[in-house]
Amino acid sequence: MSYLLPETDPVLASCRGLVTAHPDLLALSQDPLYVRALDPSPDRRVALVSGGGSGHEPLHAGLLGRGGLDAVAPGRVFASPHNRQIGAASRSTLRAGGVLHIVKNYTGDRINFGVAAERLRADGIPVEQVLVTDDVATSTAGAGRRGTAATVVVEKILGAAADQGAGLEELAALGREVVDRSRSLAVCTRAHTSPSTLQPAFDLAPAHADYGVGIHGERGSRSVPLPRVEDLVRRMLSDLCTAVPDAPEGVLLVVNGLGSTSLLELQAVTAIATDQLGARGHHVAAALTGTHVGALDMAGLSLTLTALRPGWLTLWQADTHTPLTTWPRTAALPRTHITPPDLLYRPAAPKGSSALLDRYAAIVSQVRDSLTALDQLAGDGDFGDNLASGLARAKTRARETDEDGMTAAADVFLNEVGGTSGPLLGLLFQHLAAATAACPDGQRPAVPALAEALAAGCAAIRRVGGAGSGDRTLVDALLPAAQSLHDADKREREGERAVTDAALAAVEGARGTAGMLGARGRSSYIGARALGIPDPGAVGVALLLIAAADVYEPRSATALPAPGHLTRHTPSTPVA
Repeated sequence: MSYLLPETDPVLASCRGLVTAHPDLLALSQDPLYVRALDPSPDRRVALVSGGGSGHEPLHAGLLGRGGLDAVAPGRVFASPHNRQIGAASRSTLRAGGVLHIVKNYTGDRINFGVAAERLRADGIPVEQVLVTDDVATSTAGAGRRGTAATVVVEKILGAAADQGAGLEELAALGREVVDRSRSLAVCTRAHTSPSTLQPAFDLAPAHADYGVGIHGERGSRSVPLPRVEDLVRRMLSDLCTAVPDAPEGVLLVVNGLGSTSLLELQAVTAIATDQLGARGHHVAAALTGTHVGALDMAGLSLTLTALRPGWLTLWQADTHTPLTTWPRTAALPRTHITPPDLLYRPAAPKGSSALLDRYAAIVSQVRDSLTALDQLAGDGDFGDNLASGLARAKTRARETDEDGMTAAADVFLNEVGGTSGPLLGLLFQHLAAATAACPDGQRPAVPALAEALAAGCAAIRRVGGAGSGDRTLVDALLPAAQSLHDADKREREGERAVTDAALAAVEGARGTAGMLGARGRSSYIGARALGIPDPGAVGVALLLIAAADVYEPRSATALPAPGHLTRHTPSTPVA
């Protein structure tokens, strides 16, 4: 989103906006540029000053205030502040005990904070420095490890200690020990947007991640094929656990977004990392999740581990009053870590009729991304993911219980899958279960039972959702399929093609929705923009019937189109 930065002095504009939002906490100096806390703790004897290049927000200014920093000197985007800024910020918050500078290990920062310290000392002001060096990806670099997300840990712990009246030498020693016991590692799947070119700062091959990136957009040491998130976290933790000291007091875990990674993803990674650390024998005493050290809009995350010393957890959990609001008082997790799900359950052997569920899940998995793309074009964007993840959970449930596959699917979709389509499909699965549960796995239910199940499911969906034929919903695929089975039963033609013919009817119904204006559901909000795009819910029903034909009538099902053909689309361009 770098195109939203103003052309003239974007950093000053950002600082003005921050102070405007927190007028009771912060004050701004425009020349030289720095921000200071208005209401520091009266017990503080030493001022804490930090800063660095902008683009990493909310670092550092987000921690200005009680329990945090006294002043921050922001540089330009990804560039060090000038020593004049640092000196002025230090003098504005000067305490009798002197000033402690917290500096990330980058050449420009080291030089400018060093020059500022020399000038302050020349005026008789005591100054010490804590240099943050936590990035394991640069452990062998000539300049030493970069300073990254452990900066938050250092600033928070030192802020609490300073409010308790600790002196300059004590704070400097504490900060250096926190650095020594902290390590971070970052990965990204998309580079940040360059403010000058408005293009990604570097290119990544599709489905690859840069491993070991820096917070200024520095490339990682290597690009790797993007693994499952569980495997990526395992790899990162392996590198981190090798680098941090033993931690009898437990570890502090920071899961940090790099700018455009959602909180949903970061929270999931927190759970995964906590489980994996527990399995390694590391007690997670506290965790912090969110974007705290960004890299503009880079897509990615970093993990930080700090091996705690006695008393550090209390400092970490001490109250603050900063733009980041009250610091999360994370209760220490029990030393018996949360047991990972794969250790909680022992799947039973497959029972009941699961062939239809398994085949449907396999088909949806193949076209998941295409279904999601269809849904995005049709006004939403979650259908492919919801359907695939729900079916995966249903398969797990069916394996672990004596339930029929459709019974398991009904339970999962009715009780766990959100969105609109989740519970509606749950109703359909509920009625299908009445037909499939009574049959040996893979054996086709009687056509009358299938016809009744589809008709009853369709009626339930229409009662709940209110959609009818032609409204551009899943009903437009389900109705013709139910009618086809009903006609086959009425003519007493239970031959090999009954389910295949129903699937063909569903396919044609789904394709027909591409020419409809939506009267119900997601596409009703976008009007003619949906023309040329089949309704994702209708495609989902057609895929279910294709799965049924594959399982019950494999010889006849060869007449059906490949699943991928159903998700192709040619959007129309509406006339203005």
